[in-house]
Amino acid sequence: MSVTETMNEGLKRGYKIVVPAADLDAKVNEKLEEARPEVEMKGFRKGKVPMALLKKQFGQRLMGEAMQEAVDGAMNDHFEASGDRPAMQPEVKMTNEDWKEGDDVEVEMSYEALPEIPEVDLTSLKLERLVVKASDEEVDDALKSLAENAQNFEDRKKGSKAKDGDQVVLDFVGKVDGEAFDGGSAEDFPLVLGSGQFIPGFEEQLVGVKADEEKDVTVTFPEEYGAENLAGKEAVFSCTIKAVKAPAAAEINDELAQKYGAEDLAALKAQVTERLEAEYAGAARAVMKRGLLDALDGKVSFELPPSLVDAEAKQIAHQLWHEENPDVEGHDHPEIEVSDEAQKLAERRVRLGLVLAEIGQKAEVEVTDAEFTQAVMNQARQYPGQERAFFDFVQQNPQMRQQIQAPLFEDKVVDHIAEQADVKEKEVSKDDLQKAVDALDEE
Repeated sequence: MSVTETMNEGLKRGYKIVVPAADLDAKVNEKLEEARPEVEMKGFRKGKVPMALLKKQFGQRLMGEAMQEAVDGAMNDHFEASGDRPAMQPEVKMTNEDWKEGDDVEVEMSYEALPEIPEVDLTSLKLERLVVKASDEEVDDALKSLAENAQNFEDRKKGSKAKDGDQVVLDFVGKVDGEAFDGGSAEDFPLVLGSGQFIPGFEEQLVGVKADEEKDVTVTFPEEYGAENLAGKEAVFSCTIKAVKAPAAAEINDELAQKYGAEDLAALKAQVTERLEAEYAGAARAVMKRGLLDALDGKVSFELPPSLVDAEAKQIAHQLWHEENPDVEGHDHPEIEVSDEAQKLAERRVRLGLVLAEIGQKAEVEVTDAEFTQAVMNQARQYPGQERAFFDFVQQNPQMRQQIQAPLFEDKVVDHIAEQADVKEKEVSKDDLQKAVDALDEE
């Protein structure tokens, strides 16, 4: 077998691979010999079929496998010997298309090699981490919000009319064509007006009722209602109003804290503070990551594989076009021209992607199975009731697995770099942090 270089321009490589007919024949014979002990054929005992007969019967079928294995083996040997890493899947084509058994196999292989990535002194990177402390006012506002969510309802003054947001306690009996139906009755039912708990039109008709009042509510069940015997039909609900109650926020005290699983109010305040500062830390990390990438980008310069840049630029241009044309959901649109902006951004992304991959590989950064599974679970929650199907889809789709794993790997590499870099903390206000976050979208 021979491998001859035909092109070496920049990162572009080309090779001619010749697999001698004798090598192919030997590989076919090897495969037949491996299978021979299990082959049964009329007139022969198992494992005793003559090789000549086996070759006549199965040789043509195995020749294709032998060709593919021989070419794959030559490619692997080449990459191992040369140290080249192809930027994308090599293009391989057979050049003697009129090939017949007994001929050598001639193949052309071309690819773009990944460049040598210069080593970066990570300790020379100077970064800034913004730190925001949760203020007493922000903690108090968060506690008030929790109290509102844990609201109670208190009786309104006798004779008061129910308002949207009030709780109405009522007995009701629903009838269709004068006949009561299953599930259409209840006693002492607490209904918050405006909650959308009942079918459309029901709650609106109870606005203005008073305690001890009786009222008939007439509604029409939706056509797509779950119970076929009620879908699209008009129903009359005879309601007796027992009480009208106004919402009242829960008091901010130990009892409220215990409702949210905290031991007391002090513990709840500590939890709220921790949650707020964790949110700020997440936003600050995004700001620092941009600073880290900017600093890294200024440290390296090398030739980029045109195929990677071209693919990235087209993807960016496509995404930008759809953002500017949100009404077009599919891909039935004119060819999108790559702007200078998209081209420049693509070059940055490819350059930084290669640098981060190199740093991560040298540092032996890996995404663990547990981290990957957690990420899949987080995405699966976006599809309620279809989580299992999403998991199966990810397992069967290598491209999807790569899409989930890539940002996990990048974040771990960024953390590794930040550990080596010179990072200074700077305490700022929440507003200053928000401005820094907003600036990320403007760039």
